[in-house]
Amino acid sequence: MNSEILITGGAGFIGSALGTVLIERFGSEVVAFDNLLEQVHPNGVPPESFNKDARLLRRDVRDRDAWSELFATYKPDYIVHFAAETGTAQSLTESARHSSVNVLGTSELLDALGRAGHRPKKLLLSSSRSIYGEGAWRSESGAIFYPGRRSHKQLAEARWDFDGPSGEKAVALPHRAGSTFPNPTSIYAATKLAQEHILGSWCEAFGVPLAILRFQNVYGPGQSPFNPYTGIINIFHKVAARGQAIDVYEDGNIGRDFVFIDDVVEACAASLFDQSADSFTCDVGYGSPLTIHAAAKIIAGLHKAPEPFISGKFRDGDVRWAVADANAMKSALGIAPRTNFQTGAKLVGDWLREKGHLLD
Repeated sequence: MNSEILITGGAGFIGSALGTVLIERFGSEVVAFDNLLEQVHPNGVPPESFNKDARLLRRDVRDRDAWSELFATYKPDYIVHFAAETGTAQSLTESARHSSVNVLGTSELLDALGRAGHRPKKLLLSSSRSIYGEGAWRSESGAIFYPGRRSHKQLAEARWDFDGPSGEKAVALPHRAGSTFPNPTSIYAATKLAQEHILGSWCEAFGVPLAILRFQNVYGPGQSPFNPYTGIINIFHKVAARGQAIDVYEDGNIGRDFVFIDDVVEACAASLFDQSADSFTCDVGYGSPLTIHAAAKIIAGLHKAPEPFISGKFRDGDVRWAVADANAMKSALGIAPRTNFQTGAKLVGDWLREKGHLLD
């Protein structure tokens, strides 16, 4: 499929992996639009995983002139929008940067397409599980409710979970696009939901199909080992490789859905080349919950490190439980995640060791 594809954030973790698959499997011509942010790329160069046959443009998505210059000569068949500031905790102290990149940058892309009179065959957005916030919970009595945010006071008192409307115990439900109501609990999450709305309005008005993929916690070889705001799996490996005990926050029972990079790329490729003219939103995850404590124990075991310890620390803005219902991904895209966490965690550790990053 000899298509021209633009990937914003194309030198990032997922962008680099997707670019390679598009080039090597589909014969696509890939242009990566990326500012090589120092936080992710400390040497100002793309990662080794960036495909040498992709064309890299070092540009900022907020730069109107850069977009005009690009679309004056380049009319991509497909656009994949990955460029974003991604730190949940960091967004609380750098909200202007997150908002300008994620919201203004998306708007500048669309305005430039309008000025150029170009309509791609499809636009794909990498959204986030964070847009759900705490999502929906179910009480012991069967009542479905949305608990909202965990306050700083609640976390400081070590009240990690939510009670039901009548004070009874409750459990979190899987995220399901179309039925789980979005309720962001961080500035980052709010900007990702804004991206969905902005792109949805533009694509509907101009007849461009839009695929929105709400990623759960993506991990795997190639994820930046330098970014302190993302990549908890890399961080755990580094701590364990030094023979130290991994510090696990809250009571250890924070639930996450860790989905391996290869499975995410498969979902992206399937949604990009889906022949349907309809727009759709889909959750992308492994579909099984894993507590942070369980993940830490697996990684500690790989390095024969001490048992992880539960410190009771917390981060404002973190959600308690986030797991996708993976059935929609299977039915809509024909993609079933294949890499379990035990296998994926070992692959990450092997890659970090091979690249000399374990003891950075």
